[in-house]
Amino acid sequence: MARAVRRLLDGLYLAGGIAGAGFLVLILVIIVAQMVARWTGQVFPGATNYAGYCMAAASALTLAHALNRGAHIRVTLLLGRLGRWRKAGEIWAHVIAAVTATFFARYAINLVYWSEKLNDISQGQDATPLWIPQLALAAGACLLAIALWDHVIRLLLTAHMGVAEPDAAGARE
Repeated sequence: MARAVRRLLDGLYLAGGIAGAGFLVLILVIIVAQMVARWTGQVFPGATNYAGYCMAAASALTLAHALNRGAHIRVTLLLGRLGRWRKAGEIWAHVIAAVTATFFARYAINLVYWSEKLNDISQGQDATPLWIPQLALAAGACLLAIALWDHVIRLLLTAHMGVAEPDAAGARE
């Protein structure tokens, strides 16, 4: 059961990372399309806004995957000096981060709800309903909150928390 849940969660984090990478590729496509439009004398209205939406989506969706890979900035220098209290420090830091991410996820979901309810649209040339690009932010925030609570539970139950630690040469597990 625990292995199935672990594989499901890791797959979910990986899916967020892949979706984020897809949005990075989409940024490239939008930029190239905008360049081609300029060269041919055409107009690609809202291209800058669409690229911005994709950048926000790429950033938000990859947060949980980056956390599992150990790519987030951590306070290992401070935690390393705690000695036998390191685990307590890790738990404290992860709980604070998980609570903060949970509030962020809640308000991101609330933002999508109210943007859709009020029919909030972009101020740019694209006139996109804002709840559409905000969905990626809410999904990424939820993934991050789940990942952080996953790490808190893993830290409480085991010695390993799932974050890849760099070795002496800086390489990851």
